Amino acid sequence: MSHGTASHIPSVTTGSYPVREGNLVRPLVDGETAFTRICEAVEAAKASVWVTIAFLDPDFVMPGGRGSLFDVLDHAAARGIDVRVIFWRTHRAQGAHFHGTAGDHAMLAARGARFRARWDRAQKHYCQHQKSWLIDAGLAGETAFVGGINLNRASVSPQGHANRGGAHTHDVYCELRGPSATDVHHNFVQRWNEAGERTEPLGLWGNAEDDRLDFPREVSPSAGASVVQMQRTVRAGHYTDGRATPGGAAFDIANGEHAVFDQYVATIDAAREAIYIEDQYLASPEIVEHLHAALARGVEVVFLCPAEPEEQIREFRRNPAAADFFKRMGELGAHGNFTLAGIASPRTGEAIYIHDKIMLVDDVFATIGSCNIATQSFFCDTELNATIWDEDVVHALRVALLQEHLGIDTSRMQSRDALRLFAEAARMNAQSRHRREPMAGLAFALDPALYGA
Repeated sequence: MSHGTASHIPSVTTGSYPVREGNLVRPLVDGETAFTRICEAVEAAKASVWVTIAFLDPDFVMPGGRGSLFDVLDHAAARGIDVRVIFWRTHRAQGAHFHGTAGDHAMLAARGARFRARWDRAQKHYCQHQKSWLIDAGLAGETAFVGGINLNRASVSPQGHANRGGAHTHDVYCELRGPSATDVHHNFVQRWNEAGERTEPLGLWGNAEDDRLDFPREVSPSAGASVVQMQRTVRAGHYTDGRATPGGAAFDIANGEHAVFDQYVATIDAAREAIYIEDQYLASPEIVEHLHAALARGVEVVFLCPAEPEEQIREFRRNPAAADFFKRMGELGAHGNFTLAGIASPRTGEAIYIHDKIMLVDDVFATIGSCNIATQSFFCDTELNATIWDEDVVHALRVALLQEHLGIDTSRMQSRDALRLFAEAARMNAQSRHRREPMAGLAFALDPALYGA
């Protein structure tokens, strides 16, 4: 297979970051794998560890007996590593967040925490949703991790641990080395320097308001053969310093960015054979319409989502104002080449919660990140995705995911044929599940017309 940008899947020019050649890309499927690799990189860091965190459960522990997030950060800081974290501050101190309350600060003081932190609040009820790690920013071995995995027990638990009504959380991260890591570096600096709570009494830990970082000056050296573009959602009014990333152009970030949405639309419209999506939500009217158009062209589409959606989806469905959206979503099922599916634990039969935000197209293109297929994620939250053009990487990821969900090796199959096999297996498993019989694999079909009802 060849590397490089697939000519029929265009990039977009509506974001802060250019298309970069020469990257190493390594998808990391599920939290145990992802956090083990992230911790290995942290333990090998020579100069810095910079992190953006949206959600954090108080009882979360890293794999391999490494302890809590704070243990991992403090161990790195004790070695003289520059450790910095940007936490999301919600409008109410509740749930799985490290909100930065007086009690949180007291805890950090009691443990003698030596890392630096800033809190960043989003507008209205929106979310600073990026989940990224950057190791050795600006050095030759600079390594970034971008994805959707939250720091909670269900992300790293074996199948069978209850979470959100399901048995386990399925998720995906992506390791990046090379020029694209420079843009993850740029994103962190932009957010650190303008973190919304930095002037508040409890908005900082271990640093002062004038503790600013320099933007990267050089592009990290080539590390592989993948073409990558970092893409974001940033709501207008969050940040003002739109200076260019190295090798890029200045961008008016004060007016916001929605490159992830633009890439989804451009990619779905360009798809020729197969679209494979795993996402926590299908909550974008625009994407539903573009999927209808792709299906009408004969593209095979599989959408893996939580079999048991969150309560807010059920509430939304009960809202009369949402009737037209759910009607159009249900009509996706009228296309014989569309499959909506969930997955379940083979041990307990409980639904496995789908939390990742990825799309694979024609075995040549992938996007992996924090951005859901939802209006709020596309236009209101702060998100970060790695968009990848590499046949080898995308094909291997598709094969790995279908092997996990179906227990079938599709490595010798073209993408369209592999998704048709997925659809057939999912329909058969839905019948087996209805009869309370064992399924062949994890995936089973769902009815789009009844989803969330």
